[in-house]
Amino acid sequence: MTDRLSALRALMVEQGVDLVALGPGAHMAWLLDLHPHGDERPLLLCVSASYAGFLMPVLEAESARQHTDLPFHTWSDEDGAQAAFDALLVDAGAQNARSVVLDETMRADFAGLVQDTLLQAKRQFSVTTVGALRMRKDDSEYRILKQNALTADTAMRAAWGHMRAGMTELEVAELIRDSFKDQGAKPMFNIVGAGANGAFPHHQTGQAVLKHGDAVVMDIGGGLGGYSSDMTRMAVIGQAPDGYMDVHAVVEAAVQAALAAAKPGVKAHVVDDAARGVIADAGYGEYFMHRTGHGMGVEIHEPPYLTATSQTVLETGMVFSIEPGIYLPGRFGIRLEDIVILREDGPEVLSELPRDLTVINA
Repeated sequence: MTDRLSALRALMVEQGVDLVALGPGAHMAWLLDLHPHGDERPLLLCVSASYAGFLMPVLEAESARQHTDLPFHTWSDEDGAQAAFDALLVDAGAQNARSVVLDETMRADFAGLVQDTLLQAKRQFSVTTVGALRMRKDDSEYRILKQNALTADTAMRAAWGHMRAGMTELEVAELIRDSFKDQGAKPMFNIVGAGANGAFPHHQTGQAVLKHGDAVVMDIGGGLGGYSSDMTRMAVIGQAPDGYMDVHAVVEAAVQAALAAAKPGVKAHVVDDAARGVIADAGYGEYFMHRTGHGMGVEIHEPPYLTATSQTVLETGMVFSIEPGIYLPGRFGIRLEDIVILREDGPEVLSELPRDLTVINA
């Protein structure tokens, strides 16, 4: 984690940033592998060119001390946080900071404390500092993400091996959760959308019963090592509904187009354009109503986002989903999703599970 702190400082110097202030959450977890309890009491990690330390509530200090050697400026409910924060800024050499980066996910009152104390500072968010560093995964992160992808492969196969007509979506989801648990992973989410429910991209898995002829969207994820998987595959019960295979082929073609477009130096919207163009040319443009992909790391959804308007330039080491879909109301939905890491010559798909349709014996 020392390397990450050094990399952050290098970017701060490059961009003229005097102070980075992070609250409990994904940025702090990525930077220091630290996960302090967060509540309404201001708790901040503050980084300057020469200092890194915490504004730390007394209630959290003893527990947090077990996980970091960085200095604490503690404060109690009786005294309040202001004096401790003022002292922290002096130690950090940032009491006259002119440029401050705020964690965009921190509580508004935490951000208010920083801004009210540093009235002269220009505020920006973390996209060009911590956020930029998080987008490019190192080898250790790649190995964890690859392991997560293979764990999801196993969970998907386990569900296919036991799901049948007559089961509910929730019962299929339980098969997925059980497989993740058996592999030592934490079940994170599972969308199981049977038949017409598959036309809802974020269907809430429920009591719908799988029946012969249903197409089933299965979007699953489980967590290992502080990271997660995220994969979507399609199954049909007995046989595919009318028109299904043609639509599946269009979605697969959109995946292939997005994979071909994803290159270092390309803006993220180009990947979305490629997938969306295939679907629009096939006459289904209005039925693809979400972005082509999202970044993946310590958060399941994080930058870069592959949208029609994203100007983010893709770089080697970035990890993101490719997940075009077509959703036909009252009939079925199809989404095919893989997580990829961008290499010099293009994307490497982390899953080893084919995107082919799986037929479940009714």
